Amino acid sequence: MPSKNLRLSSLIDKAVFDYNLIEDGDKILIGASGGKDSTALIQYFANRSKRPSSGFTYKALNIQTDFAPPFPKKILELFEVWDVPFESLKIDVTGRVKEGQKMSCYWCSTQRRTELINYAIKNGYNKIALGHHMDDILETFFMNMVNKGELSTMIPKLKYDNYPVTIIRPLCYAAQERIIEHAQKEGFMGFVCTCDFQDNSDRKDARKKIEMLTGGDINTKERIFNALKNVNTNYLP
Repeated sequence: MPSKNLRLSSLIDKAVFDYNLIEDGDKILIGASGGKDSTALIQYFANRSKRPSSGFTYKALNIQTDFAPPFPKKILELFEVWDVPFESLKIDVTGRVKEGQKMSCYWCSTQRRTELINYAIKNGYNKIALGHHMDDILETFFMNMVNKGELSTMIPKLKYDNYPVTIIRPLCYAAQERIIEHAQKEGFMGFVCTCDFQDNSDRKDARKKIEMLTGGDINTKERIFNALKNVNTNYLP
């Protein structure tokens, strides 16, 4: 179990090692929202790329929707300091909503993910790094268990069957509290999605359940995450 005082970069290093997330020759596209999670992830890649024999190349890509606020200027300034390769693409998400369909966080994220995949394939990126952290993974687990009746969640490394691209989640060992603490220390805390179409009540409900179950204790969250990797099928129906 990670030490309470373990640095965020060390947690990411451990996840990269345990799941073999970064390999020699990788060309990695990082989803950049401008929020604390993706910014912390991009900072890690910027620092890691400067290590001797880093063995990979990367680029941060922002998918700018037609209703989202502009990418934060302060984060752009940090990218310049960190020497981050960055690009922003604007897409019309609302124009893609079909008749009778409702705009939602899920629909928007699906469209942005599609654009990331298309860009990666077109430009020769073999991996896409996303800023999902431990809390996101636990929330998805509870949502799938309660709403779908199945035990499943987002995994740290997912190779698509239909695309030559692998999704990686290097923040999988990082609880939200650790990222918040790091972002506050580094001075990039505060930017969040403020769109008018937010409809993620299921995730908010799952978040409340986890909060009640753990009492906000980070060590309890980490034990629940470890339980997902330590399944005893002999004692399951």
